[in-house]
Amino acid sequence: MTPQKTFTIALAGNPNSGKTTLFNRLTGARQHVGNYPGVTVETKEGLCRHNGVEFRVIDLPGAYSLTAYSPEELVARNFILDAKPDVVVDIVDASNLERNLYLTTQLIELNVPLVVALNMFDEAKGSGREIDIELLSKLVGVPLVPTVGHRGEGIGALLDAVQRVAEAGERPKVPVRLGRELEDHLHQLTELVEKHGLGDGVSPRWLAIKLLENDDAVRRSIESTEANAADLLREVDQVRTHLERVVGDDAEIAIADRRYGFAAGACREATQTTQTQRLDWTDAVDRIVLSRLLGIPIFVLFMWLLFEMVFCLGAPPMDWIEKGFTALGAAVESLVPEGELRSLLVDGVLAGVGGVLVFLPNIMLLFLGIAVLEDSGYMARAAFVVDRVMHRVGLHGKSFIPMLVGFGC
Repeated sequence: MTPQKTFTIALAGNPNSGKTTLFNRLTGARQHVGNYPGVTVETKEGLCRHNGVEFRVIDLPGAYSLTAYSPEELVARNFILDAKPDVVVDIVDASNLERNLYLTTQLIELNVPLVVALNMFDEAKGSGREIDIELLSKLVGVPLVPTVGHRGEGIGALLDAVQRVAEAGERPKVPVRLGRELEDHLHQLTELVEKHGLGDGVSPRWLAIKLLENDDAVRRSIESTEANAADLLREVDQVRTHLERVVGDDAEIAIADRRYGFAAGACREATQTTQTQRLDWTDAVDRIVLSRLLGIPIFVLFMWLLFEMVFCLGAPPMDWIEKGFTALGAAVESLVPEGELRSLLVDGVLAGVGGVLVFLPNIMLLFLGIAVLEDSGYMARAAFVVDRVMHRVGLHGKSFIPMLVGFGC
């Protein structure tokens, strides 16, 4: 009897792209949850069978990119690099195609066997967008399969494509070109990477891009494995500094702009509107709140309004709580004889509890405001707006959220 083939699939994708729904459709009840070593980020693993082939399916944490600024991004990237799955399936929200293809460009740069699932394809069609799948597949250089995860549509075709790519060891056919200036400097670093034999099976071009982006994890890896790491990284820094003088911007930001340009160009050529052109209200909002000119002022305005609301609305109940505990303390003083017990009750219990509860209105209002901003979708946009600023101190844009929550104390 011929042994059954087994392939490992890694599901990658943006948060809210329907990745977990698709994972549940693929694996059903045959799944378990685990933590990636060294972090508390969950990964899910399950099994499915198709055409006599068994697929081990790994649901990676949702990530907007493979830049190692958040635990989710680091886990997703490290699994692809270390475990080397047979195929990476990039789950793309077809109704937000251009935004989701940013992660696709980075997976293409990794030069791993890749299949793109155009999930939520029904929503894209419902909004009047017609996607030429064959043309888009040609432009990005990887197989594309339309799916509707919650209805299970396209699952068989997706697994057929995954099996074909896995058996052929097929790699992306179209590199993400970053423009002449970047490509010239990238070529220098790629030659440097190949000369020193860096990467251990990782794409030299991807490693060169990470060095241009000044990726901390990659630099630390080189420092720990290369005898002449200091000289090598000094040469890398010289190339990056020269590039930044040429393009007039931070290298990482310049590379990100070119990736978005690649995604936008592919979308323009392969999509069209089948109904009367109308601007979706969320796109209209994004153009304003994410703009380079207005993004930061709008962010500052929302934060000011949030704290103004917290302190203005929180002042009356704070006064009520404070007066209530003062009156309660006075009542206890009148009922309990002077001594250690009265001191314990008035100066200890009531003063201590009152000193904490007096801030409860502010804390509740702050978390209410954060919840409203989260449900409106602005928090994700705010993280994007402050991402460049936070990166300068080695943090992800989403790091401002715990900082904001900290003000509740």
